[in-house]
Amino acid sequence: MELRQLRYFVAVAEELNFGRAAARLRIAGPSLSQQIKALERDLGVRLFERDRRTVTLTPCGQTLLGRTRALLDQADELRRTAAGLAADESVRLGYVNWLPGDLAARVSGIAQLHVDTWVMPSHAQARRVADGSIDLAVCWVQLADLAELGLDGRVIGADRLYAVAPGADMSPVAAADTVVLVDADTASWSSWNRYAERFAADTGATLVRVDDGGVTGPGFFDRVRRLRRPVVNSPKGQTVPVPSDLARRQVVAPEPCWTWSLVWRRDEARIAVRAVAEALTRDVGPLGLDGADVWLPKDDPFR
Repeated sequence: MELRQLRYFVAVAEELNFGRAAARLRIAGPSLSQQIKALERDLGVRLFERDRRTVTLTPCGQTLLGRTRALLDQADELRRTAAGLAADESVRLGYVNWLPGDLAARVSGIAQLHVDTWVMPSHAQARRVADGSIDLAVCWVQLADLAELGLDGRVIGADRLYAVAPGADMSPVAAADTVVLVDADTASWSSWNRYAERFAADTGATLVRVDDGGVTGPGFFDRVRRLRRPVVNSPKGQTVPVPSDLARRQVVAPEPCWTWSLVWRRDEARIAVRAVAEALTRDVGPLGLDGADVWLPKDDPFR
């Protein structure tokens, strides 16, 4: 049972309509329904009676609604108290190449957040958190990484990876018909290489090994031209404009997604760090990653 599920319960109880509650919460309707069902399983009671036209609270739901509101009020008060204690503390955040667009707004008044300008690969940023060089990092990690490094983490964002192909054809391409690159430079591309190898193994995509840094940048586009096949773009290349002689194509069956997690030390005792982590990951939602056609590595924290 999670606080966000309790917030979802209150929203549905107040709206008595899953569609309106989902819009208010800014999440997909099916995801909201799944979360309510999960909460009902955890509690061992039905909270709502619902059919195609109406939603009503069950007697158990009516009894628990007031207590749930009180619990959420206590949680909000705890956050406010923690924020007041943490506001004057400094928190160091590292990242790779993605940060939430509303980063400053999320942590306003909570702590003095310093974004580290030393941009490093995901595996390096996770180790910097583990050794205390920084307090938090937005990076790609798997469950095994969290266990090995003694970190906690929550998914904070995601990229849907597309392919770049020669010509003007922009139609979707099956994952099995794509190429995915891995680079010999493991100091820079360790995380991407792990992801690419698992993607190829699971989908039948062709794995091509390179040693020239051609996973991104101009070298990547030159590689696409030479291979004359759709090549899956790495997260680092997601915002780079595609040259006019190449086309961006959606990858389907399945669609590869790359998750960004916020990580911190499992034994972190500083209130400021915990408060920033909570503020950045609160109400992130499923990010559309619960679709049947989405591919994630089996060890991904989102799964």
